[in-house]
Amino acid sequence: MARTRHMQRRMGQRGVTSRLVDLTSQYGTDQGDRIVLSRKNAEELLVGLDALRKDLLKIHEKGGLVVIESGETQITVYRYD
Repeated sequence: MARTRHMQRRMGQRGVTSRLVDLTSQYGTDQGDRIVLSRKNAEELLVGLDALRKDLLKIHEKGGLVVIESGETQITVYRYD
């Protein structure tokens, strides 16, 4: 999405990177012409991220996983190794 010179200046003044703006746009809540990512929402995302990391570490310890599916049915699962 295009950014105005005004926004680019404000980002520089406020120490806000493009990545932070992108994260806010992606995970924030739409409030009319605003997209808001509050401290509380960021904390909730961090908790979810911690849980995701924990689960990914378990999969990593097993050497990866393979899930066999047919249509909408999961048939079996086994280690990738």
